[in-house]
Amino acid sequence: MELRIDNMTCGGCARSVTKAIQSVDPDARIETNPDARTVKIETTASRPVLQQALEQAGYPAVAN
Repeated sequence: MELRIDNMTCGGCARSVTKAIQSVDPDARIETNPDARTVKIETTASRPVLQQALEQAGYPAVAN
């Protein structure tokens, strides 16, 4: 799945996004792109669960 995270603007933000996703699914494959403000995720976790974890980390995400 791909999500848009409008306030992911740098490498530090991308690391925080990655940590938030890994808190839900440690085995997720994650590709962040701060320039495009997107993250691609291969995971068994549902989109709502991931979005909740990202929201709690300060990075609200919407489907891209």
